[in-house]
Amino acid sequence: MPVVRSGAVADLDPTTLYAILQLRTNVFVVEQVCPYPELDGRDLEPGARQLWIERDGEVVATLRLLKDDGEARIGRVATAPSARGTGLAAALVQHALDLVAADDPGADVVLDAQTYLADWYERLGFRPEGNEYVEDGIPHVPMRRAAG
Repeated sequence: MPVVRSGAVADLDPTTLYAILQLRTNVFVVEQVCPYPELDGRDLEPGARQLWIERDGEVVATLRLLKDDGEARIGRVATAPSARGTGLAAALVQHALDLVAADDPGADVVLDAQTYLADWYERLGFRPEGNEYVEDGIPHVPMRRAAG
């Protein structure tokens, strides 16, 4: 079972924060050839948490957990190519769900999944909610996991 670490940006050491942001940029901007403002300011919001898993001192998987109008929002789920298919992203999402359940048991959890990953998120209890849309050239579908 991988060790999932979490914390607010202000609580992270600069090297860890840099590694998290570098992995996100490598996956979403470079690999997916999608120039967009990765640093959107939301990491600094009250209640925002970074979750990550390290392997041999390297951040290999990460996600961001936000609070949005009484709901929790999972986003920026990224896994290094060398660590894909090993269950790390599922471990991160489950840990995020556990944090939400402990902090606010009545909160639904929402996310905007890249469409090709919708089935994967469904296995984690999320259901499509709304129509597919295209953001930055990539098809997405809004999804929700009801509280409890």
